[in-house]
Amino acid sequence: MPRTPHLTVPDLTGRRAVVTGGAAGIGLGIVRRLAAAGAEVLVPVRNRGRAEDALAQVRREVPGARVRLHDLDLSSLASVAALGRELLAEDEPVHLLVANAGVMTPPSRQETADGFELQLGTNHLGHVALVGHLAPLLVRGRARVTSQVSVAARSGAVHWDDLDWERSYAGGRAYSSSKIALGLFGLELDRRSRAAGWGITSNLAHPGVAPTTLLAARPEMGRERDTPAVRVIRTLSRAGILLGTADSAALPAVLAATSPAASGGRFFGPGGPGHLGGAPAEQTLYRPLRDVAAAQRVWQVSQELVGVDIAAAAHV
Repeated sequence: MPRTPHLTVPDLTGRRAVVTGGAAGIGLGIVRRLAAAGAEVLVPVRNRGRAEDALAQVRREVPGARVRLHDLDLSSLASVAALGRELLAEDEPVHLLVANAGVMTPPSRQETADGFELQLGTNHLGHVALVGHLAPLLVRGRARVTSQVSVAARSGAVHWDDLDWERSYAGGRAYSSSKIALGLFGLELDRRSRAAGWGITSNLAHPGVAPTTLLAARPEMGRERDTPAVRVIRTLSRAGILLGTADSAALPAVLAATSPAASGGRFFGPGGPGHLGGAPAEQTLYRPLRDVAAAQRVWQVSQELVGVDIAAAAHV
């Protein structure tokens, strides 16, 4: 098994972090590293049963870890709003938000509870809504927001002509579109925060390629067995050939969320060959993420779709 690259994480004692998708794979690695640095880590999840076991593992590995579950289904705007109300009632600032959760390439088009294509709704719009509902706490915490994109965002564009893929669904292209949208939103969040003085710093990260559950069997999405791609990825990862592991793939997001050098509008990923694995490092923005006009459009349209006004909430 390849060794996980070293990363020094600053002391996060007294900091509160929220990590979506934090109960398995890359997200669990992020939670473990933040908890080990002293942060209180809130882990919003859909399935509490499996998540309890995962957090118990973190507590065994990190003595004194402060990790706590909350309920969240990113594919339901009502669920996102409920988490927002819960955390606002606790009235504690949020210092770190890692938008990590996602779904990948359902074999057929599926919809969220609100009628959005599943990948658009879960990977992107759910996180936009979460930022909107948590904006007052993010401002109070002068938060670091990290949006987890993907190597799939290297090419393509937001599918504006058919945003919900109702006419010609293609799972891979829809996944890429959702991750490009999330990345553009994260970059625009940083620009808007700087202009308005919200104090939020927003960066992007990508994990490279590593064996996770994204391409594994997901019966609830219509995928009854592991894909051939994930079987190849597992084999290459175990052999230490180019690709990362779940632990190493967590590090770019941790670097983006905690490094003093991650000053906003920056992009981090694995620094190895092809940026598929290896130690985390800053990288050049993928071409689709450089389109400022598209980012402004994503910012406006996404908030309209999910019914939040981040600017207004940031001034509460």
